[in-house]
Amino acid sequence: MSPLTSPLQDRHLAAGAKFADFGGWSMPIEYAGGGVLAEHAAVREGVSVFDVSHLGTGTVRGPGAAEFVNSCLTNDLSRIGPGQAQYTFCCVPDGEEQAGGVVDDLIAYLHGPDDVLLVPNAANAAEVLGRLADAAPTGVAVEDRHTEVAVLAVQGPRSLQVLELLGLPGEIGYMSFVRGTGGGAAEVTVCRTGYTGEHGYELLVAADRAEQLWDALLEAGQDLGIRPCGLGARDTLRTEMGYPLHGHELSRDVTPVQARAGWAVGWRKPAFWGSDALRAEKEAGPVRLLWGLRATGRGIPRAGMAVLDEAGRRIGGTTSGTFSPTLKTGIALALLDTAAEVSEGTELAVDVRGRPQAVEVVKPPFVPSHVR
Repeated sequence: MSPLTSPLQDRHLAAGAKFADFGGWSMPIEYAGGGVLAEHAAVREGVSVFDVSHLGTGTVRGPGAAEFVNSCLTNDLSRIGPGQAQYTFCCVPDGEEQAGGVVDDLIAYLHGPDDVLLVPNAANAAEVLGRLADAAPTGVAVEDRHTEVAVLAVQGPRSLQVLELLGLPGEIGYMSFVRGTGGGAAEVTVCRTGYTGEHGYELLVAADRAEQLWDALLEAGQDLGIRPCGLGARDTLRTEMGYPLHGHELSRDVTPVQARAGWAVGWRKPAFWGSDALRAEKEAGPVRLLWGLRATGRGIPRAGMAVLDEAGRRIGGTTSGTFSPTLKTGIALALLDTAAEVSEGTELAVDVRGRPQAVEVVKPPFVPSHVR
């Protein structure tokens, strides 16, 4: 089966993009004229635009739609109001194998009590929406709009300036969203969020208007040094922040408790999918926890490498690893056995192709966050 492509595919080809598969979508990993390091720096220092249209989009609408979603997903939608977004999890329900494991992490946009927009990951969008559709009460409709909506991320300290040049609203609170017009698009949903650790926005627009908005963003930001960024830089940026990636730091085998993401669980809610399993794990304490590792030598840790204590015993494994363009050293995220009793500053080693490489335990983020 051929991979799906973004509505901006022609723009990416014209910009000399290199492509890779992301959840069944062929998406740009980097562009000609700089590569990952230059694109990473542009986000940290200036402004860039990403095409993240591989992310899923789905609507849940009908009487009591928000209450229904809240009974399924982990975070507590009652803690936010219309015009706000929330990071949350779709977990494996109690009674199923791997109960409490993460089917996907996603963003819920609360439009009102009867209208919720969900943005899951590409590979898991169909399952998340399918589970919700199967559980939905009469009168609540779950619709997959994956190919109807494009998602662009404008990220970096100059991102507000770019939006203002297009006449799009940008002076909004973190995890809030508004609708506006600009950049040749009839309507754009502007949300103050992102996956880079910098001040930024995610723009949701009809797929048939994506090219006009992409072109307008690049033109408006030309004097600000804007550049398109691929998903290679997105990965180095999110790893520096310690943000989890599904399939790495989150999965059916890795719960929110193990991933230190219990803040996205509404523990006081009566119930949600996987609530019994997660409450039991929280009460007993997880057998492993997510930590950051910073290399103190030249080795670059990658995902899937063993983490060793000072005696050479395996105490966990890396889930993500990369060269940090900001710190100029290797960094990784790793799930470590709680029985090992590591803490910040503990010296460990990562088995990099048969050679132990020294690392220091840190609690992410590796670099300061500027999202707010």
